[in-house]
Amino acid sequence: MWDDAFPSFLIGLREGLEAGLIVSVLVATLVRAGARSRLPQVWTGVLAAIALSMSFGAVLTFTAASLSTTAQEAFGGTLSIVAVAFVTAMVFWMRRSARGFAGEIKEKVTEALAMGAGVLVLTSFLAVGREGLETALFLWTTARAANESAGPVTGAGIGLVLAAALCWGLYRRVLRINLTRFFTATGVVLIVIAAGVLGYGLRDLQEGTVLPGGTAYAFDLSGSVDAGAWYSTLLQGVLNLTPAMTWLQVTGYVGYLAVVMTLFVRGVRERSGAGVPARAGAGAGADEAVAGGKRADAPPAVPSVTPPAAPPSATEPPSAPPSAAEPPSVPTTASTRRRPAWLIPVAVVAVPALLAGLVVALAHPKPAAGETIAVSETDCGQGFTAPEPGRQDFLMHNTGNQTSEVYLIDPSSNAVYGEIEGLAPGTTRDLVATVAGGTYAWRCVPADGRAVTSKAVRVGGAAGAHAVVPVSERDLAAPLKAYRAYVDRGLATLVTQTRKLSDDIRAGRLGTARADWLTAHRTYASLGAAYGTFEDFDQKIDGRPDGLPGGVHDKDFTGFLRIEYGLWHGEPASGLKGVAHQLAEDSAGLRKAFPHQDFDSSDLPLRAHEILENTLQFELTGDTDQGSGTGLATTDANLAGTRELLLVLKPLLTTRAPRLLPTVNADIARLQKLLDSAHHGTGWTPVDRLDRAAKARLDGATGQLLEDLSPVPDLLEVRKSA
Repeated sequence: MWDDAFPSFLIGLREGLEAGLIVSVLVATLVRAGARSRLPQVWTGVLAAIALSMSFGAVLTFTAASLSTTAQEAFGGTLSIVAVAFVTAMVFWMRRSARGFAGEIKEKVTEALAMGAGVLVLTSFLAVGREGLETALFLWTTARAANESAGPVTGAGIGLVLAAALCWGLYRRVLRINLTRFFTATGVVLIVIAAGVLGYGLRDLQEGTVLPGGTAYAFDLSGSVDAGAWYSTLLQGVLNLTPAMTWLQVTGYVGYLAVVMTLFVRGVRERSGAGVPARAGAGAGADEAVAGGKRADAPPAVPSVTPPAAPPSATEPPSAPPSAAEPPSVPTTASTRRRPAWLIPVAVVAVPALLAGLVVALAHPKPAAGETIAVSETDCGQGFTAPEPGRQDFLMHNTGNQTSEVYLIDPSSNAVYGEIEGLAPGTTRDLVATVAGGTYAWRCVPADGRAVTSKAVRVGGAAGAHAVVPVSERDLAAPLKAYRAYVDRGLATLVTQTRKLSDDIRAGRLGTARADWLTAHRTYASLGAAYGTFEDFDQKIDGRPDGLPGGVHDKDFTGFLRIEYGLWHGEPASGLKGVAHQLAEDSAGLRKAFPHQDFDSSDLPLRAHEILENTLQFELTGDTDQGSGTGLATTDANLAGTRELLLVLKPLLTTRAPRLLPTVNADIARLQKLLDSAHHGTGWTPVDRLDRAAKARLDGATGQLLEDLSPVPDLLEVRKSA
């Protein structure tokens, strides 16, 4: 998670330190002016700025969720570029103003003291609010780029907490930090990160059809670079560099980096060589950046806020605020009514939150409370009118007497935008789908009746809603035929190998039998025997002893695992001859029966996920290991079977989800590399002997592959058509 957290950590640290220094100056100025009673007004402004920043982040999040897919890409890309502009301006502003910004704030506070509470609240609000809005925007952008919020939010939180601790240390004069060098170094790193955010934003605008060149790739290394490797994850999380980038992305990235970094470094050199006197140990502006002045007896290298208890120094510059003996006059009138002390803080914090809630509510239009859509053979789609573009929540009510499925479709292509399965008579369920420009209709499919399609409606606006083109049994016929041929060839090999295994055991060659057992077992595992694919033969050939009264000694425990137990627990050949012979017979029986077994074409996409699901549940937990320690060898064979399934399904998947297979192939390559590292000659590292880190990497890679394979069954589900 750290790769996604680091950019947000840096922005949280930097923006938090800027805001914290500003607050320190505000507080120190009031304390030195003898106006401690005005401190609540400063904190009110700070709280208002925090509330506004959080509300801004909520508005961005919920506004994006209410848009179509294409609009979301355009919206996110635009805000990414805006975030880059803000960060760039912030980096240059701090480089230019760090030496004197405290003096400016002190002047504003001095003026505000004479103009009433509202002005002081506004001063602190504006001083901190800009940092908060920049942080919220950048955090939202990095979270969207990472496709998750935990890492960026955690990173920003750690950065803000650290910034608060540093500011406290500076204020209390217990830390020595060269702020000039700090802001320069973080500025360089932020420019590099901003270049990546710019490239990501340009790609979003291309996918949102705002900018051209979405298919003009400068390079595409997705076939040769492991997208799941640590270095790929690090580059993508921190720098937003991906294995495939368009020419526009590369041009924007390199151009921004070259121009902005050159200007920034040149400015730093010019300032360092301009003859500005520097104190020993700290930058010349370090003290002024925090307090706008320092006591004559303070150590030169300590940038800090003057402690509240310290009296004004004799060397205070003319622009210093009034002393405690001469507090600023605040005009008052006898007729002024005293407001409750809590009124202003509550108001300035509540107003941004209320405004954000109003924006969120308006950004999520929903159907009227009484608007329901009928589902049945006779009333399919009744009550359906053209919805507004965006995310919609349809209320589907089954008015018929049969359980039904219902699909929101494009009637011209039968592409499915959303679906509900098993809608019982008389019940109502929500169907949430994103609607954009196009034609929409409802297809109602009763359990024992014909499918009915409703009247179509037209939605205005640009296209962009995501739909899945349905798959028919005819579409799956060719992949099923190819896969059955693959399994048939594998069964022929299995018959030969199990006969050899039986011969080895009958002749007492148990050492050879162990090697031949693993070869035959890997062949069987590569055929995808998941969830009863081979009917009763699977239990006979590769059944586990779980649930048998006698466990591993039960008479019904047969097949590969029974032989494994005997071979690796010192059982003599005489006790295994019958079991080995029966395994060879069952393998031959399966090969003979397989061409006549019922293999539903709709089950084929399930195998792509279920084979490795079984692997994670049994092989990678050691549950099936009966002594050989070859669970990873079986996992390797299961991965080969999954790869074969994806190969026959590739034509259907490529047209429906072009990005799925490159991602899955990268996952497979990552898992294969981990398995290869556990393969030593003819041996494999047993699962229970893997160190904790290696086991975690293996489980994580398998879990990620399963997650990326999870859409396959839905993408290739056979749906009943009209």
